[in-house]
Amino acid sequence: MTLNLSQIGVQMSSLTGVRAIANDIIETLRTKQEQEFINLSAGNPLLLPKVEQMWRDCTAELLASSEYGQVVCRYGSSQGYAPLIQAIAACFNHRYGLSLSERNILITPGSQMLYFYAANAFGGYTSNGDLKRIVLPLSPDYTGYGGISLAPEALVSYKPALDIDTRANKFKYHPDFSNLVITENTGCIIFSRPCNPTGNILSNDEINKIADLARPYNIPIFIDSAYGPPFPSLNFQEMTPVFGENIVHCMSFSKAGLPGERVGVAIGDPKIIQVLESFQTNICLHPSHYGQAIASRAINSGALESISKEVIRPFYKNKFSVLEAKLAQVMSKNLPWFLHQGEGAIFAWLWLKNLPISDCDLYKKLKQVGVIVVPGRFFFPGLEEDWSHKYQCIRISLTASDQDIETGIKRLSEVVQHVYQEARVTSI
Repeated sequence: MTLNLSQIGVQMSSLTGVRAIANDIIETLRTKQEQEFINLSAGNPLLLPKVEQMWRDCTAELLASSEYGQVVCRYGSSQGYAPLIQAIAACFNHRYGLSLSERNILITPGSQMLYFYAANAFGGYTSNGDLKRIVLPLSPDYTGYGGISLAPEALVSYKPALDIDTRANKFKYHPDFSNLVITENTGCIIFSRPCNPTGNILSNDEINKIADLARPYNIPIFIDSAYGPPFPSLNFQEMTPVFGENIVHCMSFSKAGLPGERVGVAIGDPKIIQVLESFQTNICLHPSHYGQAIASRAINSGALESISKEVIRPFYKNKFSVLEAKLAQVMSKNLPWFLHQGEGAIFAWLWLKNLPISDCDLYKKLKQVGVIVVPGRFFFPGLEEDWSHKYQCIRISLTASDQDIETGIKRLSEVVQHVYQEARVTSI
């Protein structure tokens, strides 16, 4: 595919806002501007002592083994480090009753790179000039999907249906199947489960409906399970990975304590895996072996699955409970605020219906009182309609201390109350 300069310009402009906010957050925290900030924006998982110790133990095993030289001093297969592939196959076959072979698995340098492979191998322009769309069936979703295609116009996402509980100040997104378009012009489908930024978990029925729509056209579905089971198991309600002929289960070790090593995993039909592997061969030959080698040890010993269920999941589930309770305590019942159902991941998603100012203006006002969040508009990549809802939401990280979460939410409630009151006075 040939990419001209105008297309590059379109993609760069679409990422400018995200980078501007990210850079502003980094610069604010670096300088502190003579003010201490409560950072409720971070996507970097916390370094939990038991998780770190597990990886130290696996590293010590690797260093003491005769395998060390082969791991760090030799090239390897483009498909990935064989012991890790074998460990994943054995784990999934045992846990989910599958019959995976090594041909079903690909290791990548982080799952973000995996979606880049998928978007450009199956989406974008074909050799005869046709455009294959990359479909995000439910918006909002992970902001990183906005930069994965070399043909940014290929990306399209769809507004969700909203299930709103006004009495409990809760809501939940669902795919709107009455508007979702999947045709022979669709190249691939991508969505996260649990979702970054909302914590939403699509039901098995919803996934099967999407799979049924895609199956007649042999469209691959990439389910981003960076927060899912069996590790890091950041699902706060029961969920089972969905497998199928046209479904690729995608994983990451980042939220299980290895973000620095960039280890991603794709599990799917060998025909799809082979396409992705060929793409990887040309781009980077193979991912780094070190992270793969210690990951294989953590899986084989059972430590990774145990740590995920007993340490990582309870830690973040408790954080969400702290945030949820504080919101219920300090947010006025007279205001139209709604917290997305906390079903997983390491974020909370707050919708302030009919917010009198934009999400970015709210971000600035919160900075003035020492609280940093992420404006919601950046989590709607590919949504062509200018939907007012996306300017009324913010993402709140669960990586701060309990005290900082409570203090930050209290300050947020005061700012939000003032914003709505000021709008009422102005309108009189």
